[in-house]
Amino acid sequence: VAGSPGKGSGAPEGGGGAGVSSSSSSGLGADAGLEIRTRSVEQTLVPLVSQITTLINHKDKPKRSDKTLQAIQRVGQAVNLAVGRFVTVGEAIANENHELKEEMSIACIEARRAGETIAQLTDVANLDHPESDSHITIFTDKTGVVKAARLLLSSVTKVLVLADRIVIKQIITSRNKVLATMEQLEKVSSFQEFVQIFSQFGNEMVEFAHLTGDRQNDLKDEKKKARMAASRAVLEKCTMMLLTASKTCLRHPDCESARINKDGVFHRMRLALEQVIEIVTDSRPNGENEMAPISIYSGIKEFKNKVEGLRENLYFLSKENLSTMLEVILEHTEDFTDSAYTSHEHREHILELSKQAKMELEQLVSVWMQAQNQKTKDLMEDLEVAILKTCQCMNELKREVHSAATSLAADLLKYHMDHMVLKALKITGVEGNLEAVAEYTCKLSEQKEQLVEMCRLLRHVSGTEPLEITCIHAEDTFQVTGPQIISAAETLALHPSSKIAKENLEVFCEAWESQLSDMSMLLREINDVFEGRRGEKRVYLSLPRPGKHNANLKALKPVKLDTEEQAKIAKLGLELHLLTSDVDSETEKWENQENDIVQHGQGMSSMAYSMYLFTR
Repeated sequence: VAGSPGKGSGAPEGGGGAGVSSSSSSGLGADAGLEIRTRSVEQTLVPLVSQITTLINHKDKPKRSDKTLQAIQRVGQAVNLAVGRFVTVGEAIANENHELKEEMSIACIEARRAGETIAQLTDVANLDHPESDSHITIFTDKTGVVKAARLLLSSVTKVLVLADRIVIKQIITSRNKVLATMEQLEKVSSFQEFVQIFSQFGNEMVEFAHLTGDRQNDLKDEKKKARMAASRAVLEKCTMMLLTASKTCLRHPDCESARINKDGVFHRMRLALEQVIEIVTDSRPNGENEMAPISIYSGIKEFKNKVEGLRENLYFLSKENLSTMLEVILEHTEDFTDSAYTSHEHREHILELSKQAKMELEQLVSVWMQAQNQKTKDLMEDLEVAILKTCQCMNELKREVHSAATSLAADLLKYHMDHMVLKALKITGVEGNLEAVAEYTCKLSEQKEQLVEMCRLLRHVSGTEPLEITCIHAEDTFQVTGPQIISAAETLALHPSSKIAKENLEVFCEAWESQLSDMSMLLREINDVFEGRRGEKRVYLSLPRPGKHNANLKALKPVKLDTEEQAKIAKLGLELHLLTSDVDSETEKWENQENDIVQHGQGMSSMAYSMYLFTR
């Protein structure tokens, strides 16, 4: 395992969830100033911490066999060899990035020196002792080993954090290229120029997507990961919107609704690009509070923790503090009771439980104040009952708001899944029927308000911060996409024979349909969290890999396919997709669906379709 840090950028295979903190039991630790934000940095340190901990926690015994001494020596040598390989990679990264060369070189020298010191201190041959001595103790200078180990961890962490800064720089550079090309795209006035620049923009967006995708998967903070996923989803969908909206504007330069449509896409992409950089650099120029107000779930969780904390300490908070917390939770329940979409039954139950929660807290405070004055057995039992009743009431309130939000979401998703309004907008737009388009845009605005309200209520019951962020993203998507569909539909109604205006409306409608489909998955996830069902996700690593995983440390060039190769792959992928459709439609004709041949055929078809999606 000690050899793992030498691989590529130092990313080991596997590794646990522990970080540098694993070393705290041995008095070790990396510099406090070096915050580790990614899994690849953390997991690279895991095997090193493990090996060093083995050496430090080694207990001296009166007698040591040669076998044990040699085993400890091997660990010391393995650490040194691994550090040597790791440092070689660090030096290669330094040579490729001159602005970090000095810092990286110093950290590499420190790491190499510390590794060599550990090897010397654990070398049996260096121990000054006669062969017949039966009281051999390894680590004649244990303080020296601890000092060397601390320096080693600190310097290796520095190398990793510096390497991580290179990834951040790559993302910022990539974003700057995308922004510069976007500015060019906004100003173009001819189709030929637009096609040429958009081709370059597409390549830059692909590069940006790869870099940010790796980063997203590597982030330790689940909130940041969710925000990054939301921003990347916006950029992915907006790229196609930007293409059709820009083409529509070029085709109909005097059309105001087409210009509004295009400007909306550019504005949203810029916001998403900015958010990615905020997450990557861990900076928020527009203030710290990027999150929406506290949700009912998190409020109830914190409130219950405080109430249950009274069992351990009767004086750690004031009754005013507890009352304020409950008031905030009950204020948030007004989002449900004031909503036009909450059923009468749910509204009544929420109001009843809110009233009950106030009464339970009054009773709790009364017993609690008495218990502070005199801790009798009876009073402590009464306090326990009051704590249980308060928490039970909050659990029932939580269950009621969850039921209200999820049942509304299920009903709305089912009702709007036929996309009748979108279909009507496409038909009336092609007919050039401005009056009918106006009528259906009003209906779409109503639908948008319903879905936005649904997202707001779901956020309160989402159960985890990443799911809260996903709800906020969904709300924002409906809020923005609704008006964009309306401006695209108006453009088509004004130019009913325009193929590009029709295609543009299709693209925005697809984005709306896609978000509705995503809401179904989000609703399932929210229910899974509520029921206590959650799966583990795989870990990916994103540290820079300057050379191959051996002595040849020349920079790896990314593989670039020329246009012909790209077209060939895309064509093969599409053909594969069409063939799988044929297989599916053919197997549907078979009466006996349990037939082995049919099942094998369907399995192969499914696999082929997955391959198609991958090549796409």
